[in-house]
Amino acid sequence: MMQNVHLVPEEEEDDLYSGYNEYNPAYDTEDLENDVAFQQAVRTSHGRRPPITAKIPGTAAGRPLGTAFGARVNLSSSKGRLMTGAVQDGVARPMTAVRAAGFTKSALRGAAFDPLGQSRGPAPPLESKNEDTPEEKLKQMEKNVNELIEESCIANSREDFKQALEKAKEAGRKERVLVRLREQVQTPENINLDLTYSVLLNLANQYSANEMYTEALNTYQVIVKNKMFNHGGRLKVNMANIYLKQKNYSKAIKFYRMALDQIPGVHQEMRIKIMQNIGVAFIKTGDYADAITSFEHIMNESPSLKAAFNLILCYFAIGDRDKMKKAFQKLIDVPLGIDDEEKYIPPNDDPHTNLLIEAIKNDSLRQMEQERKALAEKYIMTAAKLIAPAIETSFADGYDWCVEVVKTSQYVELANDLEINKAITFLRQKDFTQAVETLKMFEKKDSRVKSAAATNLSFLYFLENDYAQADVYADLAVSADRYNPAALTNKGNIDFINGDNEKAAEYYKEALRNDSSCTEALYNLGLTYKRLNRLEEALDCFHKLHAILRNNSQVLSQIAALYEMLEDPNQAIEWLMQLISLVPTDSHTLAKLGELYDNEGDKSQAFQYYYESYRYFPSNIEVIEWLGAYYIDTQFCEKAIQYFERASLIQPTQVKWQLMVASCYRRSGNYQKALDTYKEIHKKFPDNVECLRFLVRLCTDIGLKEVQEYATKLKKAEKLKEIREQREKSGSSRSRRDGREGSASSDSGQSSGTSAKGERLSAKLRTLPGSNDPYEVSSSKEIDASYVDPLGPQMERPKTSAKRRAEEEEFADEELGEDLLPE
Repeated sequence: MMQNVHLVPEEEEDDLYSGYNEYNPAYDTEDLENDVAFQQAVRTSHGRRPPITAKIPGTAAGRPLGTAFGARVNLSSSKGRLMTGAVQDGVARPMTAVRAAGFTKSALRGAAFDPLGQSRGPAPPLESKNEDTPEEKLKQMEKNVNELIEESCIANSREDFKQALEKAKEAGRKERVLVRLREQVQTPENINLDLTYSVLLNLANQYSANEMYTEALNTYQVIVKNKMFNHGGRLKVNMANIYLKQKNYSKAIKFYRMALDQIPGVHQEMRIKIMQNIGVAFIKTGDYADAITSFEHIMNESPSLKAAFNLILCYFAIGDRDKMKKAFQKLIDVPLGIDDEEKYIPPNDDPHTNLLIEAIKNDSLRQMEQERKALAEKYIMTAAKLIAPAIETSFADGYDWCVEVVKTSQYVELANDLEINKAITFLRQKDFTQAVETLKMFEKKDSRVKSAAATNLSFLYFLENDYAQADVYADLAVSADRYNPAALTNKGNIDFINGDNEKAAEYYKEALRNDSSCTEALYNLGLTYKRLNRLEEALDCFHKLHAILRNNSQVLSQIAALYEMLEDPNQAIEWLMQLISLVPTDSHTLAKLGELYDNEGDKSQAFQYYYESYRYFPSNIEVIEWLGAYYIDTQFCEKAIQYFERASLIQPTQVKWQLMVASCYRRSGNYQKALDTYKEIHKKFPDNVECLRFLVRLCTDIGLKEVQEYATKLKKAEKLKEIREQREKSGSSRSRRDGREGSASSDSGQSSGTSAKGERLSAKLRTLPGSNDPYEVSSSKEIDASYVDPLGPQMERPKTSAKRRAEEEEFADEELGEDLLPE
């Protein structure tokens, strides 16, 4: 079989193409004129016969093709030239090309060398497709439908659900038109079922995204019932999800199980997810036994954090202590599938490895690992707090068991966090002793845990007003971890309480440098600047805080107060209006709005907000006083009476409110009611000069016999008042004389103290809160509702003039500075 196969000898490998310049002498054209045989052949018919040509391949008479199983015969050309690859003198001639590259016969006629055919010019334009054909129209319509589906999905990803639904509906309409045209042009077998499936599925998804659950279920039902869609039954998962959102848990479980039957066993992950949803649905229905069965099946097949945590919840619901412990251990043993932290510690001797580790230290995969680990720690911490009181006889014992289990697992660092949470739980239970003992156990631990424990201890002592101990533990927390923002904030709070505002501000700013999202430090820094009267800086702090906490009522309240202090009432009103939108029933904010509008001269708006404030908190004396005065100014004295009567109930020891009630009766023309009211006031305050004056005037006008009696009492009261004024003048002159002499006497101190007492009482009753007074959203004032007789114990009537004068002087000493001026 290999007899006709000739290989090139090894000695000729170096000169494979040698012999091309050597040729057979028969091909020498220079001696043809002297060749007798050639000249004879040209002159005879032998030279004019046609050349022998090969048969056309493929005909019956053609030369049989050579194969590997047959002998191959070398053929000669008509001129007697050996064919390429033929054997001559025992040497195989190598194969060559049919013709030389770039060489044609036209070159002999003077044509230019143009192997690429560039001289022929550009190629003719492509023939345009005829778009009028039905097939092209159908393809274009199908393309438009696909584009609408893509636009709908993109709008859904942007959470523009309304636009996504409109695109999905338009795609459905065009797809139905396409189907009708395709049925007219082509056979029904050529209908694109994949396109129909995509249109219906996208439409159902958009209905569900827009919470149009009935339409979504109907669309899914169309897909599921169509037998031409091979995997349409799997969409029962989507239908079950909708029933779960509608809280129709029985139907949700039914469709989840139907979908589970449609999914083959090779799709293990999908089946596990469906089982997870079935377990959640059983928990919603309170069927914890079936839920436990589902979650246990998941933990046996493919353990996950969610399944383990839900299993703990189910065992907690049925109160099975042993199963709770086993489920907690299963939760800890769930593999996370993440690398060790040591992988990201760069070695010191390999710079290339250091660069590689630096590149992957915070990439997306690393972030995913950290998120998964943080989620696992969250589940473990929550589960421990949940089952600790239930698995043992006491909360502390249960927590200790959880800590021991965690210490033997891959989450060793969580043990300290569990101990700190144990102390925090003691705080919530108001067991401060146990909390302090638990936190003090961390004083000898590593710096991070020590700082956290010391921070909590500092805050605990701060709440108990033990600022010395709070300062000690705040220093310990800062020294253990200088970058702990909570510790720095606690240290700043101590300095704030001690009045060292500059130092407190430095601690707050350092806490913000370590953690710019520490809202407590930013809020306290604003308060510190406010106390230092650096109002612009304080306003800047609270504006930054408002950008972080958009709807925090305390921040809005502070911003409004700062604008008021900056004498910008319009901005203060604007921010208080935002505050009212969050806490519409806050009486103090409403009163502050009324005060600002009153200062601006808008009485109607001021009355509206003051009245709303009174409606929500009818015990605010300042609001009651303003409303009463407003009705008196508008000549509606009858309406002012109810407000002053309420004020007299709140402060029964203050004669001012009862005098205002009587004055309203008198101004409205009800003299008899006014007289009775003055008599009641005289019984409670027999030495009140203003009450006696009005009694004398009313009795005179009406013509009553008690005029002389009240006139006598009025003279006595006026004389007593004169004695008080003289004593006050003598005391003040003595104080000035002692001051000039350089010595302070006790009488001067007594006089100034009693004067200050009167001023404080007058300010409390007559003035509204100033712009410097802080106000909180939930602030409330303590009201003294008890009645104290201003005369003290009852004194006997004087027997002689000397004794009476002495008793009057003693009474004047006791009541100095307590008089109130009438309206």
